[in-house]
Amino acid sequence: MVGYTVEVHSTTFFTLQSIYIRFIGSTCSSKPQLLHSILCQQVRTYKVSCEQSVGTLLLVELEAKQSWFKDFFQDWFCNKIVVTTPEGETISFPCYKWLNSKKPVVSLRNDKATLKKEETNGTLLNQREQELEVRQKDFRWKKYHDGVPYIIDAQEPSDLPEDVRFSFTKDIEMKFNAVSVLGELQLEKWTTSSDTWESLEQLHRVLWHPKPNEYIRQHWDSDEFFGYQFLNGTNPMAIRCWRTKLPDNFPVTDDMVKSSLGGSCLQKEIQEGNIFLCDYKRLSGFEGNTINNKKQSLTAPLCLLYSTPEKKLIPIAIQLNQKPGVENPIFLPSDSEWDWLLAKTFVRSAGFHEHELNVHLLQTHLLAEVFSLATMRNLPSAHPLFKLLIPHTLYTFQINVMARNLLISDDGVFKKYTAIGHDNAVNTFLPDSFSTLTYSSLCLPDNIKERGLENIPNYYYRDDGLKLWDIIHKLVKGVLTFYYKSDADVKGDPELQNWIWEIFVYGFLRKESTGIPRSFSKVEEVIKFVTMVIFTVSAQHAAVNNGQFDFGGWMPNLPTTLRLPPPKKKGESTLETFFQTLPDVSTTVHGLAVLFLLSKKASDHCPLGVYTQDLFSEAVARWHISRFQNDLHKRDQEVNIRNRNLPLPYDYLKPANVDNSVSL
Repeated sequence: MVGYTVEVHSTTFFTLQSIYIRFIGSTCSSKPQLLHSILCQQVRTYKVSCEQSVGTLLLVELEAKQSWFKDFFQDWFCNKIVVTTPEGETISFPCYKWLNSKKPVVSLRNDKATLKKEETNGTLLNQREQELEVRQKDFRWKKYHDGVPYIIDAQEPSDLPEDVRFSFTKDIEMKFNAVSVLGELQLEKWTTSSDTWESLEQLHRVLWHPKPNEYIRQHWDSDEFFGYQFLNGTNPMAIRCWRTKLPDNFPVTDDMVKSSLGGSCLQKEIQEGNIFLCDYKRLSGFEGNTINNKKQSLTAPLCLLYSTPEKKLIPIAIQLNQKPGVENPIFLPSDSEWDWLLAKTFVRSAGFHEHELNVHLLQTHLLAEVFSLATMRNLPSAHPLFKLLIPHTLYTFQINVMARNLLISDDGVFKKYTAIGHDNAVNTFLPDSFSTLTYSSLCLPDNIKERGLENIPNYYYRDDGLKLWDIIHKLVKGVLTFYYKSDADVKGDPELQNWIWEIFVYGFLRKESTGIPRSFSKVEEVIKFVTMVIFTVSAQHAAVNNGQFDFGGWMPNLPTTLRLPPPKKKGESTLETFFQTLPDVSTTVHGLAVLFLLSKKASDHCPLGVYTQDLFSEAVARWHISRFQNDLHKRDQEVNIRNRNLPLPYDYLKPANVDNSVSL
């Protein structure tokens, strides 16, 4: 008889199952050995006797069997198994899976990261291939709508494999929040009112717990803060420096903007890189939704902005629809107070739709699902890229299934409380947005250059984002170059090539115009792409998600819809017109509840660089991860120091506030 020492690490505190372990080695396999019929500790050590040594320990097989409680099967989550062999070798076998009645058996291999070509043992190669066969049955592609990325084949969270569902804590919190958020905001009595808001004071009295950001409430109507939001608000991706003649459909003249430019001429400021344009042409042609029996208004504005010598970005001209004409005037800061405020409000409402559907939903949530699904289907647990990416898939599938059911469904939030509605959003706007999506637009350094925003001052999203991009890139390069020694290693990795092929086919619909690679031939190509993936699902999502209630909690700053059409003539807008244009009371409170829920951090969130799974055994990979965590900590401190001098701190890309994954 020989003895094995088995250390069981579990997240669940106890299980009533009988847990059996079997050792599979290079010379033979052991019989299943009972660990205990009741595991009641999160870490427990067992002495297991076997008739003989199995040789080099290759695999550990766990099986959960029904214990003495008939008809009762307690799900059990195992983190890892650590085995000390009779020869004195200690080996860690990562698990991080549920054992339950549907999947009572799991086969585990050690924590060494291995490319497929390095598999010299037939047993391990077979385990690798069988693991992917099972995963490809559990994780299936499904067409969502024409012209948009594919999604996972799951209608409800319960359809998802249990290993990728919410934790018990997060599940309870999300269910509780979904039904209680209006109560938490103390807005229940306003949920059925189709009345018009009487005043900003009334709005302030109603929206008091939690209060909207006070700085934003006090400055929302200023030109300076309006411009600031294009750089550091919920959508820092819409603005671009305009270096050529303005579009023909936006006939702004020198006389219109001369006073705003301090006496300078428009062409001179364009040449000097001080003129910026935000064009919402994607919203053109949509018929407004109907809410509370009232036809809503949706415009497709063009907004011209100027970066002043005082380093402020201010709007200098707004046209609310794409076709110029007498009934589509160009509004200016010199117009009446209510004309100008209404024009800016229409721009902010258009910005809400572009942000939520394109920049937030499509470019982070749906792409995160593509990357996660391709990872689960094509990279076995022994693959170094799987180990690197798996923390960045946490909860993504479930949060997206819930979003499709609750937010962008036939009877969801977009249908009930936004100007664009459901059909326009899903069937037309999303495919149109996807048609212009490119690889370079997802890579922040390239994106900043393409939009000409390298030098505009006070662009904290750019500054913080580029720092995080570099920190992530350093991690990815350090880890992947340890496993991919040459370009030949990349070309010869079928699992990696299948991964990027499925992303190209199902995520980007075989569109070569996107610039997304269909295969990899160089190590540097893999490094850049994986950097983009991790940045997208962590930093980029944080930048466009976490400030939603900050900027939208004061509704006039980010209305989900507007009830009156834009003014066709100048000088006719009034205070009364303004409040008649804003969303009604019930639409406001429901919109705020959703923004509050989407911005609320879960108690079990995992900040960037915090890994709950111990997957890498190689010292080099572990060192790079440790350096990554140190770099993030230093960056936290730098952001804190910068923010001390800002009237409105920008902390959406502070690493401690960035989640590893799209989990909210």
